[in-house]
Amino acid sequence: MRTYEQDLIGARQFIEQHDDFLVVAHVQPDGDAVSSTLAVGWLLSRLGKTFTMINEGPIPQRMTYMEGSEQILDMSLTERTRTYSNIICVDCADFKRVGLVSEWMEKEANLLNIDHHPTNDEYGTQTLIKADAAATAEILYDLLASFDLGWDRHVAEMLYTGILTDTGGFRYSSTSPKVMQIASHLLELGVNGPDLADLLLEQLTKPQFDVLTLALATLQMSENGKVAWVHVTPEHMVQAGASNEDLEGIVNYPRNIQGVEVGVLFKVINENAVKASMRSAGKVDVAAIAAEFGGGGHVRAAGCRLEGTLEQVTALVIERIKQSL
Repeated sequence: MRTYEQDLIGARQFIEQHDDFLVVAHVQPDGDAVSSTLAVGWLLSRLGKTFTMINEGPIPQRMTYMEGSEQILDMSLTERTRTYSNIICVDCADFKRVGLVSEWMEKEANLLNIDHHPTNDEYGTQTLIKADAAATAEILYDLLASFDLGWDRHVAEMLYTGILTDTGGFRYSSTSPKVMQIASHLLELGVNGPDLADLLLEQLTKPQFDVLTLALATLQMSENGKVAWVHVTPEHMVQAGASNEDLEGIVNYPRNIQGVEVGVLFKVINENAVKASMRSAGKVDVAAIAAEFGGGGHVRAAGCRLEGTLEQVTALVIERIKQSL
């Protein structure tokens, strides 16, 4: 069985031996996905490689402070003129998570899969997966360290962003001593930790606040108070003037109620499809539940998309969570 150290060598060789890369993260990218995309771009640029960074849709507006963020193509606004044979996927638990960007890839493409989700199915020709890493950005810290390159504030800011957001501001159980050592090094390189924490974890836009208010008005709880859930409809999104990025963090509110073991946000996509985002206090493995419904994630944070009405999906998911308590 391969070790993480062997996979680091394999990933480095993959990058050294290929060129003309397409770099992509999962659809509706979060802080770790955006920062990981940019960190790979920074590395490839330093190595003199050619590359294109892309996502199925736009990156969150609050992530645009990172250097190079404007270079990540929004596929929905970009005409495809070619396909790529060398791919680097970051923070994608399974290949489907790249979305429609797969249309930009050759069918027999060389693919490097860099990820930290325990549900990753090890797709690709080369993998660099560490399920106990706090973020994909933590893995990229190790990968960048394996190259003889000088660090700068810009890449430090990228990596810090991914780790900060995926650890919930260093509050989640994935915050290991190594994570804190990495954070210390990145701060030494000039990262402004307090400003990033304020921007990424504290500030709310008006649409965020409005859609949060609407979501909290839908709060329901199980009879024993161990499961709590809210939902957001397309009508809520229009009323609040909100976009998908404005839903970030809403699922934590039902989860944070005292005594709740699992919090859920149900986002109605259309009348026949609903996305469920789950957060666990630790007793319930929500990644396992999400996997049963075709999704994935982590023990404490996972999600899936289900076909059905809001009522049908809610009943199905909540009942499955109750069975795990």
